[in-house]
Amino acid sequence: MLLAKRRKNLSTSDQRTSLAMIALLLTLITITWMNPAYAAGQAVAAAEESRTAHKTIDIDGVQIFYREAGPVTAPTILLLHGFPTSSQMFRNLIPALSDRFHLLAPDYPGFGNSAQPAMEDFDYTFDNLAVVMQKFLSAKGIEKYSVYLMDYGAPIGLRLASQNPQQIQSLIVQNGNAYVEGLQDFWDPIRAYWKERSAENAEPLAGFISPAGVQWQYTHGVRNENVISPDTWNVDLRHLTREGNAQIQLALFYDYQNNVPYYPEWQAYFREYQPPTLIVWGKNDYIFPAAGAYPYQRDLKNIDFNLLDTGHFALEEDGAVIAGKIRRFLSRELAQAE
Repeated sequence: MLLAKRRKNLSTSDQRTSLAMIALLLTLITITWMNPAYAAGQAVAAAEESRTAHKTIDIDGVQIFYREAGPVTAPTILLLHGFPTSSQMFRNLIPALSDRFHLLAPDYPGFGNSAQPAMEDFDYTFDNLAVVMQKFLSAKGIEKYSVYLMDYGAPIGLRLASQNPQQIQSLIVQNGNAYVEGLQDFWDPIRAYWKERSAENAEPLAGFISPAGVQWQYTHGVRNENVISPDTWNVDLRHLTREGNAQIQLALFYDYQNNVPYYPEWQAYFREYQPPTLIVWGKNDYIFPAAGAYPYQRDLKNIDFNLLDTGHFALEEDGAVIAGKIRRFLSRELAQAE
């Protein structure tokens, strides 16, 4: 009787709409149950969408290599790599997230599988790398995204964020500096090069791109060196040993000083726009120590702060932990933003 009364209160139009929706749902269920091939096809399509594709795109005449995975309709994460590596540092993180997110991981010019224009043809500065990355996003049609900042990726990504704050949904910071507290002893020989750009001051910096120096960046501060694959530094050495690449790396070492004056501007961006921020920082990193992580808490209110017991390339040892934290953080923050 109660059901009959409720039906009387429904208009004929409402009843027809409800019946149509029920019919559509039953049809979809029937198609899936009665047509295993359809269900299998949907599963295959989803699996293909989640696989990492390896692509190139022309940005102002420079071929930029990038990795892409996940549904293009899903929330986008831009993954910006550090020195001396490339998008290969995200090779394991991408498939760990691609069922839920759209991931883009480009190589900067002169790194990884991207083209290496001659220095007389390309301005190897952080300002210009940020310009290239913004044009990359525009070419891909990305208007809203979260950005993963690591090492060199921090000054590049924070230029993007502070210049286009309306595009940023959240920040993920892994050993990426934005405070003077983070520039400690490791930076002394680089500071000497900033002060006097001489062959004598450049000589100590060559060790950073030597086989031993690159390996050290992966293994220093880790809990267990045996879990760090030698493929990591061997892949990096492929582009570092290309003819002319050493000069490119020196140019970027020298230009890094021009990031420091931006720090107050980036900190002002944090305070004004308050982007939700996840910190996943290898606390044993000698290059960007934990002292550079803590200051983010001064300026950001919505911050998920995590120090991990590992080194500079935290993804190599704690990739599964970081992936889990990203999934939980972004699922929560993006849901609240809707």
